[in-house]
Amino acid sequence: MRLRSLLFVPGDSERKFAKARTAGADVLILDLEDAVAPSMKLAARSMVSGWLGEAATIDARLFVRVNPLDTAMTADDLAAVVRPGLAGILVPKANGAQDVATVAAMIDGLEVEAGIAPGTVKIMVVATETPQAMFALGSYTPPHPRLIGLTWGAEDLAAAIGATGNKEPDGHWTEPYRLARSLCLFAAASAGVVPVDTLYADFRDGEGLETDCRRARRDGFLGRIAIHPDQVETINRCFTPSEEELAEARKIVAAFAARPDAGTLGIDGKMYDIPHLKAAQKTLAAAGESA
Repeated sequence: MRLRSLLFVPGDSERKFAKARTAGADVLILDLEDAVAPSMKLAARSMVSGWLGEAATIDARLFVRVNPLDTAMTADDLAAVVRPGLAGILVPKANGAQDVATVAAMIDGLEVEAGIAPGTVKIMVVATETPQAMFALGSYTPPHPRLIGLTWGAEDLAAAIGATGNKEPDGHWTEPYRLARSLCLFAAASAGVVPVDTLYADFRDGEGLETDCRRARRDGFLGRIAIHPDQVETINRCFTPSEEELAEARKIVAAFAARPDAGTLGIDGKMYDIPHLKAAQKTLAAAGESA
């Protein structure tokens, strides 16, 4: 499943859902958590359940961000949305792999009740929103069979630790959040799941978004959260390998396939080894090509 662009959609807004469904995102995250006021939670559940019934008419996969486990709303959220059309659950404020196992166990029975093939509904985690979570990022390895991606968040973490801000005057993250970002990336790589960068809050700053996306892809992230439909095109473009990158990756993969016992190869006057092969395979996978 491609997790290049993931667009948040408030679960209580028909208007925003109508706009989001044609935005070109790989995934729409139908939000029952922070984007929905407490007084609208029940209505949002009903609306999101109805939207899932339209999945066949939407190019994007449909995920739902449920409320955190410590709110006592998660089970009811899942009961309302685990139905045909649901591709994944985004678990917020997770404290580690045990939370994935807890949510997965709930999904197991609900899939059976809904007549969905076991294992269909995947799980993605916002892995850095609590102080406890920072010490549990290694717990996602080995990954639960449903786990497909990790992303990170800064706002809830800032609130949890009592920070007065999380950005430098130039817009860069301060040290605690650079650490959270890096550890999320390493945790995803260790688990073999997709690392997804957090949102870029200023949706009017297209130039800043593009610069930040290119930095994220350079570092190893394979996708990004979007909070506005206007951000999707930039995210898709930045996280899609260029034709030049794909051509080089295909050449590297083909060369090693032709000589499977080789650890190092010369291609067009340059030396390539196994790390280059692995990078080439990831480049092809990011474009949806089989290596």
